[in-house]
Amino acid sequence: MPAMEPERSRTEAHWALLISGVGVLVWSGIGPRDRLTWMLEVSPVVVGGALLLGTYRRFRFSTLAYVLMWIHALILLVGGHWTYAHVPAFNWLRETFQLTRNHYDRLGHVAQGFVPAIVAREVLLRASPLRRGGWLFFIVLCVCLAISAATELVEWGAAMAMGGTAEQFLSLQGDPWDTQWDMFFAGCGAVAAQLLLARAHDRSMGALAPVAAGEPVVNSHRPPVHGRDAAARAPAVSGRAREAEFADEERAVRS
Repeated sequence: MPAMEPERSRTEAHWALLISGVGVLVWSGIGPRDRLTWMLEVSPVVVGGALLLGTYRRFRFSTLAYVLMWIHALILLVGGHWTYAHVPAFNWLRETFQLTRNHYDRLGHVAQGFVPAIVAREVLLRASPLRRGGWLFFIVLCVCLAISAATELVEWGAAMAMGGTAEQFLSLQGDPWDTQWDMFFAGCGAVAAQLLLARAHDRSMGALAPVAAGEPVVNSHRPPVHGRDAAARAPAVSGRAREAEFADEERAVRS
C-alpha cells in the first residue's frame, strides 16, 4: 500500500503547479503570433483552471492527475502563443525530417485524449459505482472521444463566425481530413493513457491523504432505491470508504 501523502506537501505541490502555470499563461500572452487565436486557444486553460480552483475543497484530484492537467495546459499555452502550425521546435522537426506539416497539433490532440482519460477515470472511480474493468475502459474512451468531437464542433463554429481569419485557429495545414485525424489521435491518447498509467494512477489515488476534518466528502452517485428493492441493494459508498477501497484493491493488484 502506498504511503499517504502529507496533506501539506500535497497542497504545496498543487500550488506550485498553479503558480508555474499562471507564469506560462502570462508569457504566452506577451506578443503572441495572433491575438485572437491566442484567446481561443488559452480559454480552455482559464476556464478549466477556474473550475479546478472552485471545486478544490470538495474534490481534490490525485497529484498524477494534476500534473497531467498541468502538462496539457502548457501544450495549449505554447500552441496559443505561436499557433499550432508555427511552433518553432516542430518547424525544425518538419524541416529536418522533411515532414509535410508541423505536427505540434497532433501532439495537442494526443494530449486531448491522454489527459482527460485520467481525469475521467478518476472521477468515475471515486464518484460513481463503476469499478476497474472493461466497462470503465470503454466509458473513459467514449468520454474522451466526446470531448474531442465537441472541440471540433467548437472549432467549426468559430470558423463559421471568423470566416477567412480562422486558418490560424483551425491549423488545417492543407489536410482535408484534419478533423478526423484529430479525433483519431485523441482516441489513441485515451487508450494509451489507460494502458500505460492505470497502475500508477491507482497508486496516486491510493496515496491521497484522508479527507481533512470538516471538508466536504464526495459520495458515489448511485441511483436512489425504494421499497423492497432498497433492502436488496447495498447503500451508497462514501468518499472515505471509496478511498479505503482503492487501498484494498491496490494491495490485491500488487499481490
